[in-house]
Amino acid sequence: MVSSAQGRARREARLDGAAIAERTRVAAGPDGRPSVGDVATWNTFPFERDGLRVRSLADPVVPEPPRSGEDPTACRACAAPDAAYAWTDDRWRLKAPERVQLPRFVLEPRVHVDLGDLDEDGAGALGRMVVRVERALAAVPGVGRVHVHRWGDGAAHLHVFFLARPEGLLQLRGLTMPVWSSHLPALPDDEWHAIVAAVVAGLGAGGAATSA
Repeated sequence: MVSSAQGRARREARLDGAAIAERTRVAAGPDGRPSVGDVATWNTFPFERDGLRVRSLADPVVPEPPRSGEDPTACRACAAPDAAYAWTDDRWRLKAPERVQLPRFVLEPRVHVDLGDLDEDGAGALGRMVVRVERALAAVPGVGRVHVHRWGDGAAHLHVFFLARPEGLLQLRGLTMPVWSSHLPALPDDEWHAIVAAVVAGLGAGGAATSA
């Protein structure tokens, strides 16, 4: 049984970005910069704490600018040919970028939808596909863990990232691995192409459109 107070709280629920920005500035002090948080003490954090400064938090921009592909007729993912992907089937396409610092794949549906647009069947299919890709990438020798990320701020067409952490590189554990990856040299092409081929083989039924 939901009380009237609980019902009212649900109806009034709202995340207030302007209030968050103002509270942050007040807590930060005169220069408006928040102090460096505890994350800088983690042994997985890529940067040394000394000399590190946090940017001041800007006011929210509302309405937000449109993402790439908000207009389906201008969506780059929809317009891309199957040859641009490492693996495809009748519902999904898996991209393997040309130059990567760590193994990275991007899963996209063929239809132009975002995560919240999926119906029950689509949601179930996405879950199964995420598990398939994770298993195929995790089976590559030397992969210690597979991270699965979905941000959605850059493009309106649903895309899910898979990043492989090399076994033993414990500093790359957790949420800092994408930051670490931007500071590492690219994998040699032959090494990356072999990983892509192994993942494609691990996915099985579907098509191998490219070698990378």
